[in-house]
Amino acid sequence: MRGENNQPPAPNPEPLVSLEKPTGLVLLNMGGPDSLKAVRPFLYNLFSDRELIQLPAGALLQKPFAWMISRIRAPKVRVNYAMIGGRSPLLEWTEKQAQGAARELGEQVKPYVAMRYWKPRAEECLRRMKQDDIKQAVVLSMYPHYTNATTGSSIKDFEAIAARIYPELEYTVIREWYDWPDYLDALANRIREGLEKFHELVREEIPILFSAHALPQKFIDEGDPYLDHVLCTVRGVMERFEGHPWKLGFQSRTGPVQWMEPDTLAVLDQLGAEKAPGALIVPISFV
Repeated sequence: MRGENNQPPAPNPEPLVSLEKPTGLVLLNMGGPDSLKAVRPFLYNLFSDRELIQLPAGALLQKPFAWMISRIRAPKVRVNYAMIGGRSPLLEWTEKQAQGAARELGEQVKPYVAMRYWKPRAEECLRRMKQDDIKQAVVLSMYPHYTNATTGSSIKDFEAIAARIYPELEYTVIREWYDWPDYLDALANRIREGLEKFHELVREEIPILFSAHALPQKFIDEGDPYLDHVLCTVRGVMERFEGHPWKLGFQSRTGPVQWMEPDTLAVLDQLGAEKAPGALIVPISFV
């Protein structure tokens, strides 16, 4: 049953990593096109991943589907990327996060980034670590909430490539951290900054709209823990804003399947119909 596969793998005895030795810090993330020319191949890689999108007809049609949908969607997506500078900023920010975390951990820690659907991918990351003679690593998913479609896919990809080209590397994996208190505090601090931008007379009435990336509803029905993790994050944050109004929506739905609801845009329409004085949108599920 897929539901069993959607659960985070049971913790395996993983090697203990001592930060007193040279250590790689690997941040796993989705990736994004680094130019407008890269948009279509990036989309092809994305839609080819059966952990992320499963067609009812099975794996046989996955690559033809990916070729077709990437060809159809690329022109519109290029326009979107052109509006923000012609490329995704995700690599730049992930590298900054990796470098900043490594500095906090000490000079023995060297930062690396492995993207799932565009460069630098896991193979390039692992070859760099091997060239740098890094023999141990901590691998951190930049998705706080576990789902097989994102974290699971990225970890599986990293593990398979590590076994092939750098089997002697010892590493431990941080798979989820949706309820980590410092993460909740960081979100709460950003929300306080956002609420300060509203006039004090309406500030307490401004609904906080959490917007998480959607998954096909089938994943949740079959036991994927993603929704539970997202709700745990939202409730943990809202404990710091007792009594403040909030809502949760899901974004970025695509393809001919039933997705998680409600859609973020539908929630915004609802707030408009209710004549809310505004809304503070808080994206979660990506860092």
